[in-house]
Amino acid sequence: MSTSLDQLKATGTVVVSDSAIGKYKPQDATTNPSLILAASKKEEYAKLMDVAIQYGKSKGGDVESQVDHALDRLLVEFGKEILKIIPGKVSTEVDARFSFDTKESVNKALHIIDLYKEQGISKDRVLIKIAATWEGIKAAEILQRDHGINCNLTLMFSLVQAIGAAEADAYLISPFVGRILDWFKAANKKEYGKEEDPGVVSVKKIFDYYKKFGYKTIVMGASFRNIGEITELAGCDYLTISPNLLEELHNSSEAVPKKLDAAKAASANLERKTYIKDEPAFRFDFNEDQMAVEKLREGISKFAADAVTLKDILKKKLSA
Repeated sequence: MSTSLDQLKATGTVVVSDSAIGKYKPQDATTNPSLILAASKKEEYAKLMDVAIQYGKSKGGDVESQVDHALDRLLVEFGKEILKIIPGKVSTEVDARFSFDTKESVNKALHIIDLYKEQGISKDRVLIKIAATWEGIKAAEILQRDHGINCNLTLMFSLVQAIGAAEADAYLISPFVGRILDWFKAANKKEYGKEEDPGVVSVKKIFDYYKKFGYKTIVMGASFRNIGEITELAGCDYLTISPNLLEELHNSSEAVPKKLDAAKAASANLERKTYIKDEPAFRFDFNEDQMAVEKLREGISKFAADAVTLKDILKKKLSA
């Protein structure tokens, strides 16, 4: 009998790995500062760090400027290594400190794409990952429309964010299933079965909304806590899965029926909303969702803190 992982792929879901592991044959891979921070401490990645350090030094300027250059090059070096293994795209994240600055997000994204180009990698193989703030959504709109650069709007916790992203023609969004579950478990002091899991329910709502109204933006569920959350989203466009959960699915033969269906979503009774030209409405409706507000703030802070830690590591190496 086929594995649960193979059955998941058979439902039409594209499997993405949050680290590039050839065994599971993911189409794409995604990274973030936390993952790169963890990987950068491993001996096998020392050579990538060395390349980044040399690049930073070659750019001259003060140490802070060299650190910034080294960090950007480190992100690209990891992306380059991942692209040697996978056939599709890799997501590379814009510094979370720019989450509320459209102009700086766009500039950083263009710089990252230029660095990839210098390594012989086309922008078609890269997704620029930006937090789904109002400013991040507007940055994605500019990058998609004016530069043909595909974006992954991350730290997605609400339908409001998802609607804004789709109206901006973002290539892909990453709703964070497990982090939504974490919030509700803590807030309500209860456990949730996979069918009622608030993170799963959130992604289903976004998926149905997109398919109902014909949006092309890819829905990629992310941040899973268990394989039940994953199998409940069988049929979702993409799912990005950690190595330990990929292993569980690979070793399981439990049936994985299709749960999300674009054809059925087309007949769903849903109200259409618009935000792309109405910042006040976006901010008000988003602000009404306490979970989304808290998890977005937390996510940005965590990614920014990990980026600072990475910079501290680079700074020490540059000063050595």
